[in-house]
Amino acid sequence: MPTFEFKALQSDGAIAQGQLEAGGRQEAFRQLEGRGWRPIALNEKSSQPGRTTTSTTDTPAPGPTLAGWSLGTAQRVSARALETFTRLLSSLLTAGVPLSRALVILHKEASSPAAQRKWKEIHDGVVDGASLADAMARSPDVFPRVYVAMVEAGEAGGFLDVVLSQIADFQAREKEMRAKVLTALLYPAILLVLALSVLTFLLVFFIPRFQGIFAGFGGQLPLLTQAIVSISDLLRHYGLFAAVALVVAGFLVRNWLASPTGRRAWEGLILRLPLIGPLVAQYAMARFCRMLGTLLAADVPLINGLNVARRSVGNQILVDAVSNSIDCVKEGKALGPSLADCRTLFSGSVLEMISVAEESGRLDEELVRIANQTEGDLDRRLKTAVALAEPLMLFFIAGFIGTIFIGMVIPIFTIQDYIK
Repeated sequence: MPTFEFKALQSDGAIAQGQLEAGGRQEAFRQLEGRGWRPIALNEKSSQPGRTTTSTTDTPAPGPTLAGWSLGTAQRVSARALETFTRLLSSLLTAGVPLSRALVILHKEASSPAAQRKWKEIHDGVVDGASLADAMARSPDVFPRVYVAMVEAGEAGGFLDVVLSQIADFQAREKEMRAKVLTALLYPAILLVLALSVLTFLLVFFIPRFQGIFAGFGGQLPLLTQAIVSISDLLRHYGLFAAVALVVAGFLVRNWLASPTGRRAWEGLILRLPLIGPLVAQYAMARFCRMLGTLLAADVPLINGLNVARRSVGNQILVDAVSNSIDCVKEGKALGPSLADCRTLFSGSVLEMISVAEESGRLDEELVRIANQTEGDLDRRLKTAVALAEPLMLFFIAGFIGTIFIGMVIPIFTIQDYIK
């Protein structure tokens, strides 16, 4: 079981630091929060797990050095640095540190020049009078739209520390799931690369020689082998041009997806996919319900809450559908019937639960409960999908290699007939 080094803010304001054993980052966060501590930094050790040791300081420290390492160039803020920034900012605000001072602490303790420069930009924007959400919105390459929308909701409702903690949890959950997917696909990917390398050698230097042998006997290669050899010839003669064409096409597609038209087309395609589309819509619905429920619990008016929560959906097509529902609410209709036209997001059972909760005056509690239930169901389905990814990849690789192998073996048996 992995060992994590942690620093956390205790209820009395002291900083606790030590080690603990957990199955993953999310479990480690839950252990710290179970003790009543606010996590500040959490890093997995590469050494063997040891027993948990904890030490506390008598005077609250402004915060530890941010743990982050960049996967890209030095000019880009890494996802890990952003997660640590979010969680530490939440902890500082919970401890009563003013926002401007908290941003100064984060700026000074940033571990990379890119993060240090970005946190200073955020601080300068806040000092100049902009809200935290507006300051973050100026850097869309670091803060996604959903991130900014949730921060805006926290500022509007007066619970910015809670929202930042939720964002950090979302980031940690997505990172953990991404790591599981990459781990499941790593072994099949290595096998695929090795298999393609060997097959490329055989296709380029070995199988084409059968053509000369069969021509000497007045025969022809089998149809499957001819197809394989033809593909090999195409790759040998036009492989470089194909690679350049793929790079240019990828660049054009990327620019098209960055445009509003391309983004809507891509998001619409994702929603229409058989397995991925329902998962994306369900995840967006959970975020919408959680955000709206949290806003209503903070006494934010329904219309204002809907305007902020719809931006947390992420998918512009779904955002437009929710916007139409907001217009119905402004006209005086109840929330449940107003959302009925957005069936991609809300099923009939969810709409019924929202309607009943709205009539009974506990809409905020029901929305949060729906979000919790939906996220739990999504976690189970994603874990199942990750477990199935590796055997499926191996199956397709085996089918691909088997086809090439058959195409190589058939000429060996066929050539005996021509020798006789």
